[in-house]
Amino acid sequence: MTAEEVKGEQGAQDMEGIDISPKGDRGVLKEIKKEGGGSETPMIGDKVSVHYTGWLLDGTKFDSSRDRKDKFTFDLGKGQVIKAWDIAVASMKVGEICQVTCKPEYAYGASGSPPKIPPNAVLIFEIELFDFQGEDLSPEEDGGIIRRIRVKGEGYSKPNEGAVVEVLIQGSHSGRVFDERDLRFEVGEGEGLGIPPGVETALQQMEKGEEAVLYLKPRYGFGSAGHERFQIPPDAELQYEIKLKSFEKAKESWEMNSEEKLEQGALVKERGTQYFKAGRFRQAIIQYKKILQWLEHESGLSEPEAAKSKALLLAASLNLAACYLKLGEHRPALEHCNKALEFDASNEKGLFRRAESYMGVNELEAAKEDLMRVMQLYPGNKAARAQLTQCQHRMRAQHQREKKIYANMFQRLAEREEKESAKVPKDSAAPEDVEMSDGTEETQPSAATGGASPEV
Repeated sequence: MTAEEVKGEQGAQDMEGIDISPKGDRGVLKEIKKEGGGSETPMIGDKVSVHYTGWLLDGTKFDSSRDRKDKFTFDLGKGQVIKAWDIAVASMKVGEICQVTCKPEYAYGASGSPPKIPPNAVLIFEIELFDFQGEDLSPEEDGGIIRRIRVKGEGYSKPNEGAVVEVLIQGSHSGRVFDERDLRFEVGEGEGLGIPPGVETALQQMEKGEEAVLYLKPRYGFGSAGHERFQIPPDAELQYEIKLKSFEKAKESWEMNSEEKLEQGALVKERGTQYFKAGRFRQAIIQYKKILQWLEHESGLSEPEAAKSKALLLAASLNLAACYLKLGEHRPALEHCNKALEFDASNEKGLFRRAESYMGVNELEAAKEDLMRVMQLYPGNKAARAQLTQCQHRMRAQHQREKKIYANMFQRLAEREEKESAKVPKDSAAPEDVEMSDGTEETQPSAATGGASPEV
């Protein structure tokens, strides 16, 4: 040891506090200056907000968020701060103020952090914890899936769509445990087992061995339908405790050759159709989208392979449109109809479903054009004829509404002009030629030359 290291080691041994280092080597000592409130402490991945001040052993202050009047935030346990901080802050409660003394190996080590922190420096921090909140895993970052990690997992690999996972789950609502199972299933197939979509989304962000707590808003739980078997009411918020025991990843698109993609495409198409017939449209969408992911940009196919690929892509696009129509989501339905019609511009289902989508977003002229084309190409399509009648009825009703709106608008304008005219005294109407005080004449612009109010 160098003289500096010996001095630092002795200084750390002299400091008071409870040893909270994982190894029990007095590397991180903590002394509570002010007790916090509640019983919860931050977990791995939580975003924490603190104030801090840091000193060297000789009392030199090297940094302070209080001096900057700006709280410091970081994600706990993600290596964004020195080890001592990840250890110490994980033990704190909201409102707590503590003093933390850390050996160099839990701080900046042999390199230090020039120019303020020398090599092998023992550091002292005063930390106050203000707030912590879990990590938002929801696709739209709307706070719908909040994860808090109790136990960090191993490695960096995570399950993907289609991976086979082994999990231990415990679901609760309002303090009542409604589901406790040890399961093995394929990610994307959970709905049939009573697994809400938020759990499947979270699983794709977890590592092997990870134990986490999930807080799900209704949209990512059982939604407005609730769950009869679990006795979950509509629009219920749920809490799940999940342990990801193990998983086997599904092959990614780049790991499959063209033959495998075509083979798997046919399988997931059949699976999607089963889900569709069962009314499980979200699950069907997951399956059909795999086909687009695997084949949409596949190149170098032989002529027979290209024909199979086109047929699968056309079917997937048409079926996606049908799923979204069933869900009342007309914009994505329209998008997939357009994709289908790129493969076959005269496709009967593509044109008809696009007309339905247009009607859903109230683009009636476009819907009418598609329906007329369906009837021209497929005269026996009675559904198109009925839909056209409905479309024309809506167009007439819309025209009548617009006509009434404009009539009312012009009537109000006319009434306003009449009121304005009534306010002007009859003898105050200025002639076009007005005699000026100096005897000269000024010609006022007449209505004919643009002096009147602009036309409405």
